[in-house]
Order: sequence, then structure tokens, then C-alpha cells
Amino acid sequence: MNFTDLSAGALAAICGVFGLCVGSFLNVAIYRLPKEGLKVWSPARSFCPGCRRQLEWSENVPVLSWVVQGGRCRGCRGRISVRYPLVELLTGATWAGLGWITPADEWPMLAVRLLVVSALTVATFVDFDCFEIPDEVSIGGMWVAPVVSLLVPELHRDSLVARWVADGGEPGRGAAVAASLAGIAVGAGVLLAIGWVGERLMGKEAMGLGDVKLLGAAGGFIGPGGALVALVLASMVGAVAGIGNIARFYCLLRSRVHARRRSTPRGKSLAIAKACGQMLPFGPYLALGTLVVLLYGKSLGSWF
Repeated sequence: MNFTDLSAGALAAICGVFGLCVGSFLNVAIYRLPKEGLKVWSPARSFCPGCRRQLEWSENVPVLSWVVQGGRCRGCRGRISVRYPLVELLTGATWAGLGWITPADEWPMLAVRLLVVSALTVATFVDFDCFEIPDEVSIGGMWVAPVVSLLVPELHRDSLVARWVADGGEPGRGAAVAASLAGIAVGAGVLLAIGWVGERLMGKEAMGLGDVKLLGAAGGFIGPGGALVALVLASMVGAVAGIGNIARFYCLLRSRVHARRRSTPRGKSLAIAKACGQMLPFGPYLALGTLVVLLYGKSLGSWF
């Protein structure tokens, strides 16, 4: 049987299994990329963050090793973050989902989607942990996107820029590269402009350069129109999350006030909750917006 003859279920199962293994590698990248002196490929063997002991192969089985060991290192018995099986399960699930919705005969598009979702997973969890986005993902994505667009021109077949360059015909490789470069410029440029305006209005940094570079890289894969749609989606979801985070801090503060029998005004609690709750990484929401556009870009573009 040829690969292109696989059913959606079989392809989803294969992608899901490989996704679990890739998720284990992504955990390494998430841990090592923000740290000085560590590289993804060096040291070659995984190690316990607590006791620095090199792990055996049986301790690296995705999800299963964490469950069998009770979420602890076999050597020092230190706790292993639940993030590790979470990333593996999330990667396996997203890979399986992409295998399900992408026909086997469109395997180049499937490969691009798997690559992008893996990079976005790394960016998301590093941003949650450190409030930064690794240049290996953002700047690396800007370099990779035009090459991928050259190899898989159908990535930009619905882009207005690609169709304009193709003069109304089916976009070829050159048109796809042009759309990718335009997407990088628009994605990074619009966030850079928003950050500049916000800084002038508020007197403080309004947009991190990591977010600027991430949307630039995303634009290279989803085109200039896609980058704008991804930004709108990210802003909408991020706003809801920010409001929820402020409400969470406010309820926590009020519960402490009541527990300690203090008379702190509600306005002061709200002001503190706003200051704390607004500290949210924006990268994860940009990643979510990018993924949605990558999968449903044409429908979203028409709707917007």
C-alpha cells in the first residue's frame, strides 16, 4: 500500500504515535532553549534537571515513563513537572488531528503543518515559562518559511499577493515566495508599529520584540492577510484571557481580605488585580491564531 492510499484514521494514528515521540523532543527544546550553556543537541542525552543524572531509555518513553515513575525522578525522587506528559499528549493529539483532516495525497502540506505546529508548541511553552520566545523559533522561522514556500507553493495558493504576482493564474513557486516574504514584512511590521504607538501613548514598552518576530515568522507561512487575521484572533482570545486573569486575581485578593478581616477597599483590590493580571504572554495567543489560519485560512479570510 502506498502512503497516499492511507485512510484518514490510519494516517491520524501514525501521526499521533510519531507526535508523542516528537513531543518528547519538544520538551528538551522547551527546557534548554532559554538556558545559557545548553543547546538542544548538546548534551546528547536527556538528564534530570534536579540531580543532572543521565536518563535511561526506559525513562524517556513518552507519557508512560512519567506515569510509571509517579511523576518523579528515578534517581533523586525529585518531582518532574506535569508539563512533560502534557506537551507529549498535546503534540500527539495535534499531530493526530492534522493527520485526520489532511488527505494523505497532500503530504507536503501535512509536513508543513506538522513542522509549524511543533515550532508553535515550543514558542508557547517557553513564553509561558519565561515571557520570551526563542530566536531559534522566530528568526529561524523567518529563514525557513521562504524555503518551504518554494518547495510547497500550494501553501500560498489562496494568498492575494501570490495571485497578484501570478497575474490571476495558479500561483507558482516564485509567487509563493513573494507571498511568504510579504507575510514576514506585514506580520513583523504591523506588530512593530503597534508597539511603537503603544509605547508613545503609555510611556512604557507595549509589545515585546519576541512577539514581533514570531508573527513575522508566522506571516511567512500564512501570508500577509493570514498574519493580520491571526493577530485579530490572538487579540480577541488574549483579551478574554486577560479579563479572566484579572478576575482571578481580584477574587484571590478579596478572599484574603475577608480571611484576614481587613478593610481594603474594592477599588484598591481591583487596581492591584489589573496590575498583576495584565502580565500575560502574548506569544501563545499568536500561536493559536496562526494555527487556526493555517488550517482554515481561506474560510476565515472570506468571513473577515
